[in-house]
Amino acid sequence: SEALKIAWANIKLRALLASKVVEFYFKKVDGSIRQAFGTLKADRVPEVQGTRKTAENCQVYFDTEKSEWRCFKKCNLVKIG
Repeated sequence: SEALKIAWANIKLRALLASKVVEFYFKKVDGSIRQAFGTLKADRVPEVQGTRKTAENCQVYFDTEKSEWRCFKKCNLVKIG
């Protein structure tokens, strides 16, 4: 049931990222928790040059604080802001 909760949280996060800047938290590889502010809203992200393949288990987002593309493993999502 825990995996199902995380899956639904990721679906919710993806929908929110498409419409606005979202505050969310995920566990980094070193075990620490990272607070992120990201979006996928077209008017907030830079134009993408070419395409890049990402793993199915990773969530890509545009970090609005660092102004860079970032990603994290979907299973490491802790909380949506």
